[in-house]
Amino acid sequence: MIEDRILKLRAEREQAQLGGGQKRIDSQHKKGRYTARERIDMLLDEGSFEEFDIFVKHRCADFGMEKQRFAADGVVCGYGTIDSRQVFVFSQDFTVFGGSLSETFAKKICKVMDAAMKVGAPVIGLNDSGGARIQEGVLSLAGYADIFLRNVLASGVVPQISAILGPCAGGAVYSPAITDFTIMSQGAYMFITGPKVVKAVTGEDVGVDDLGGATVHASKSGCAHFSADTEEEAIDLIKVLLSYLPQNNLGEAPILECSDPINRADSELNEIVPDDPNKPYDMRTLIGLVMDDHRLLEIQPRYAQNIITAFARLNGRSVGIVANQPKYLAGVLDINASRKAARFVRFCDCFNIPIITFEDVPGFLPGTSQEHGGIIIHGAKLLFAYAEATVPKLTVITRKAYGGAYCVMSSKHLRGDINYAWPQAEIAVMGAKGAVEVLNHKEISGAENPEAKLAELTSEYEDNFMNPYRAAEHGYIDDIIEPDKTRFRLIRALEMLSTKRDSNPPKKHASIPL
Repeated sequence: MIEDRILKLRAEREQAQLGGGQKRIDSQHKKGRYTARERIDMLLDEGSFEEFDIFVKHRCADFGMEKQRFAADGVVCGYGTIDSRQVFVFSQDFTVFGGSLSETFAKKICKVMDAAMKVGAPVIGLNDSGGARIQEGVLSLAGYADIFLRNVLASGVVPQISAILGPCAGGAVYSPAITDFTIMSQGAYMFITGPKVVKAVTGEDVGVDDLGGATVHASKSGCAHFSADTEEEAIDLIKVLLSYLPQNNLGEAPILECSDPINRADSELNEIVPDDPNKPYDMRTLIGLVMDDHRLLEIQPRYAQNIITAFARLNGRSVGIVANQPKYLAGVLDINASRKAARFVRFCDCFNIPIITFEDVPGFLPGTSQEHGGIIIHGAKLLFAYAEATVPKLTVITRKAYGGAYCVMSSKHLRGDINYAWPQAEIAVMGAKGAVEVLNHKEISGAENPEAKLAELTSEYEDNFMNPYRAAEHGYIDDIIEPDKTRFRLIRALEMLSTKRDSNPPKKHASIPL
C-alpha cells in the first residue's frame, strides 16, 4: 500500500536527519557547536531549504566500514534562499565519521557546485571536518581534487563563501583557500599539518589555536577574511556579505533604497586631514562620512591594516573600497597590503562591483625584508589588478600620492575613469624635503646656512609642485573638489559610469606576476 511506503519514507528521512545519532549530536552540543542541519536552518530563510542526496551512503567495504553506513554520509547539501535570494549550500556533519570526506561525500558537494554554476547562484560551504576518510584512501583524495577543480571553475562565475566552524585540516584547507571569502569562528582551526606533526618535524611546540586558529588566520596569515566570536556571528556575517554581492558574474549587486541624501555635505571632511603632512588620521572615519548611513563592511580588518578593503554603498549601490590607512604605518604599501588589495580589486572586477580608491600613500615600504620578500612582485600584483579591471574605477587623492605608489593606486594611467583630488593633495615623485635634497644638493651644501637654505627651497618646492594643480593641468586629475562634496561627486560619477563598457585584449588569460 502507498500509505505504508509513505510512512517508511518518512521514517527513513527522520533517521537520516539524525546524522550519526542523538548521542553524537549531544556531544557536538556539549562542545558549544551546532550540527550541520542546525547551521543550515540559521543560515537560510525559514522553510526554504531543499535537500539533495539525503539517502546517499558510502560504498566502502574495507576496515569494517560496511557495518557503519549513515544516510547523507556526513554532509548535508542543497539549496534555499537568504533574504529571498537563491543560494546553494553544503554543511559538513561532524557527527558522521568526524565529518571526514569520502568518495560519495565529495560527489554530493560537486553536485551542489555544478548546480550553482548552471543556475548562477552563490555557493556557501560550512566546514567542520576531520579531513580525508582514511579508510577510502585514494578515493577520498580524488574527491578533494574534484572539489578543488570546481572551486577553480566557479571562481569569477559565482561568489563562493567558506565558513570554518570546526576542524579543517590537511587537503581540506585548499577549497576554502580558493573561495572568495573565508569566515572562521573562535574554536575552529585550519592548517595543513597539525601540532603533532609540526613538533615531530620542526621541534616547535605549538597549540591548535596558535597554529591555525581564527585569530591567527585573521591577523597574521590573511587566510581568513573575518573572525567571529560565535557560530551565530559567523553566519550573520555571511548574510551581510551576500547583501553586497551579485548572484553571479553576469548580474549586478542589489541596489537598495537609500534615505541618505545624495548631496549630504559633512563639514567634518574639510577638517579631517591634518595640516601637518606627517600627522596621521583615520581613513576609516573619512570613508564612513562619505558612504550611505556611514556604514561599511571591512574585509580582512585585522590583516595588513595599512590598507583598507571594504564593501559599502553609495546611493544604494554596492561599491568596493580600497584605501590607504595613514593611521597604520602611515598608509605605506608593503607586501601584505599589496596582496590584500590586489585580491579584493580582482574580486570586485569579477562581479561587476565599482571600485572606489581613497589615496593617501607615501610610497612603498623600504628595507631589506621587503625587498628580499619580493615587494617588487607583490606590488606589481596590485598594479596589475587595477590595470586589468574594467569595472568603473573612481579615485580620490586625499593627501599624499608619491612615487610609484601614485601610479599603482588606480591612477588615470591605469584606466582610472574618474580621478579627483582634494585641494591639499600632494602628487609628486617624493616628499618636498627629499626632492630638494636631490635637486639642490650643491646649492644647499655651499650655502652659509645649509639648514636655512634647505627650509627655504623646501617651502618653494611645496608651493610650486606639492599640489594637485600640475596633475590637473595634464588631465591626470579630472577635478579638484571640496572635501565635503565628495559624496555627491562620487555618486554623480557612478551614475554616469553605470553603463560603462570596457574590455581587455582577447586572450586565454593574463599572466599576473604570482
